[in-house]
Amino acid sequence: MGEKEKIDKHILRIKSSVSNLTGILNDFLSLSKLEEGIISNNPSQFNLHSLAIEINEELTPALKNNQTILCKHNGEEDVYLDKNILKNILLNLLSNASKYSGEGTIAIDMTINHKEINITVKDEGIGIPESDIPFLFTRFFRAHNAGNIQGTGLGLNIVKRYVELLKGNISVESKLGIGTTFKVCIPVLNR
Repeated sequence: MGEKEKIDKHILRIKSSVSNLTGILNDFLSLSKLEEGIISNNPSQFNLHSLAIEINEELTPALKNNQTILCKHNGEEDVYLDKNILKNILLNLLSNASKYSGEGTIAIDMTINHKEINITVKDEGIGIPESDIPFLFTRFFRAHNAGNIQGTGLGLNIVKRYVELLKGNISVESKLGIGTTFKVCIPVLNR
């Protein structure tokens, strides 16, 4: 291995470490803000489909090789709710889907009707052991098959709190070695 390859390898390691530390700091900062009641629900009108495209563009460089995000949208596009909270929910779920999957497609489906927004994020990853599912949204809990995949065990706890701030609910279905689907349901607000 030449000097340039060695340097490139070290740079990649440093970038990966910085990224992991940033993720940990962001998790603790989000949790702290949630617990202090600093994060509040500030709804505004925005286009959900445009937000999904924006998130896809942000995440694409961080995806693993041969991973893609496929986005489907049904119903109205304009919604009235807190855009930043929803963006944080989607970024977290999609990042997890990438982290716990190999090559393949991560599918995000969004359906809006006059009562609610239904979002599913489906991956083809390692799946979650059935015995772990009841504890999945608990702070610091990590599934037993997470192995050496980086994580704090805070992400899904934070997602659940964000979903609850939007008066919604979140559920999960998973099969080991086949994949995981998160379902988020958020009521539509009256403007």
